[in-house]
Amino acid sequence: MSLVSLSLAALLLAPAQDVPGQDAAGQETVEQVPTRIRNVILYGDAECPPPQSEDEIVVCAESAESPYRIPERFREHDQTGASTSWVRRVEVIEEVNRASLPGGCSTIGMGGQSGCTREMLRQWAQERLEEEQRQSQVP
Repeated sequence: MSLVSLSLAALLLAPAQDVPGQDAAGQETVEQVPTRIRNVILYGDAECPPPQSEDEIVVCAESAESPYRIPERFREHDQTGASTSWVRRVEVIEEVNRASLPGGCSTIGMGGQSGCTREMLRQWAQERLEEEQRQSQVP
């Protein structure tokens, strides 16, 4: 027989121990069953709360995990004023509003028809500048 089956047989053959306790005078005492059992999981340095009444048992367990579901390295960190420069804020606003401003290459907003030609000329000038820089680097 295996160890598991031996231990199960021992449990089945053992007598039930529902014997009431005795005090120092030898009189039987009956223990009251608590009416409320509260389970609490503690995170970090939290302390186990005291029972709210005498009929309550508080069971506390410490957890090594964080109470948050998302690991800290993946949580979003807010960028407050000092970390976001005003120059970047203005660039973002210009990018968002570029399509609807005059001179934008879009069917939305005023002056969209002139912006497409302007955008093509800007792109042509940029390509020309890049080609000149590439030619100057060739020995």
